[in-house]
Amino acid sequence: MRTKQILAVIAFASLFAIAACGSVTDTADTSTTDSAGEAGTYQTLAIDDFAVIVTSDTKDYTIINVHIPYAGEIDGTDANIPFNDLDALTSALPDKDAPIILYCRSGNMSEQASRALIDLGYTRVWDVPGGMIDWQASGRKLIDK
Repeated sequence: MRTKQILAVIAFASLFAIAACGSVTDTADTSTTDSAGEAGTYQTLAIDDFAVIVTSDTKDYTIINVHIPYAGEIDGTDANIPFNDLDALTSALPDKDAPIILYCRSGNMSEQASRALIDLGYTRVWDVPGGMIDWQASGRKLIDK
């Protein structure tokens, strides 16, 4: 059991270090353009990499479920905010440079919210394509609060 915890910590630390320096090899940059014409990017996060982050004891991300209507969530989620309520979403975030992970049921709503945050000047946004569907398909459970 101790070995699994050590491996999880090492995996998380590696993922965080790589993400801080650029992009993770399992992620893809997706560009969008803000109203001033300056390009920004958000990254995608594979479900297994997301699982390492969300279950870590040293979680350094704000994790938000943006799916509407509410259909459950992944344990470790910080908030449930509708993808199209940008005022509520931005008021729940620490600052524009804080690491933020968004997910929804399938990935569509979180992608839209990720693009919107980038357009508003947020710099460290990750989207989880496949969202709760991929989470469950990988054998993990959702919770219902």
